[in-house]
Amino acid sequence: MRVPSVLLAMLFMFAAARAAAETPMTVMTFNVRYGTAMDGKFAWPHRKDLLIDTIRQANPVLLGTQECLEGQANYILEKLPEYKMIGRGRDANGKGEMAAIFYKASEMTPVNSGFFWLSETPEIPGSKSWDSDLTRIVTHAQFTHVPSGKTIYYFNTHFDHRGEEARKKSAELLVARIAALPKDALVLVTGDFNAVGGESDPWKTLTGAGLQDAWFTAGERKGPLTTCCGFRAPDPEAKTRIDWILSRGLVRTASCETVVNEKDGLYPSDHYPVVARVIWPF
Repeated sequence: MRVPSVLLAMLFMFAAARAAAETPMTVMTFNVRYGTAMDGKFAWPHRKDLLIDTIRQANPVLLGTQECLEGQANYILEKLPEYKMIGRGRDANGKGEMAAIFYKASEMTPVNSGFFWLSETPEIPGSKSWDSDLTRIVTHAQFTHVPSGKTIYYFNTHFDHRGEEARKKSAELLVARIAALPKDALVLVTGDFNAVGGESDPWKTLTGAGLQDAWFTAGERKGPLTTCCGFRAPDPEAKTRIDWILSRGLVRTASCETVVNEKDGLYPSDHYPVVARVIWPF
């Protein structure tokens, strides 16, 4: 049966209108491994340019980093001048590792930003609670998406690596902060959660609050089921997917990839970055 030309025209117009109302955006989360670690051949001076190449190839609009020291952040900004950064050290004096957010200044304008600590006193810099081994921080920002004028709320963090209760309470605190936003707000969360996606209590807490894990919602999925690699090739038996990209308010996730970028036996970090192509309802 032939489809009437008028109906075909209407379908084409509908598809074009939908495409115009949706804007794809590439988001990346990357634990860059702190630059002062005594990692031998994998130390920061040997891998820093491969890390830059990995970011450049992904070309994210928003990049959430973990374990990023000031010198590493400055190097990223020097080599990738199209980005600007929001970040501060997690220690009380503003030094130490950052959960820094990098953003393309041509596409994102920060309206406001701030920090809170994963503790019972989140407004006190350097505070920690529960069974946390280290001080942990959340960097957050409200952005205006320049092409569309829409608002995006972005949270980037790094949960404790030892404290099981701390990870659970950290997830609850993050959920409470997101719950305070407008119900229809577009929300993005990236981080190294030190907990396995799909089965851990922190993952269940966050996804139970309405956040979607890009790895599960993506139309196309690439790469291994592990993100913590120890500067090694993927172990096909490993399922340590502890670095996630979560969102609320998306139309869909086109793709999600655990990126394995190796050159002459060198890896950019002891974590594989995760990159998602998300479709926001612009």
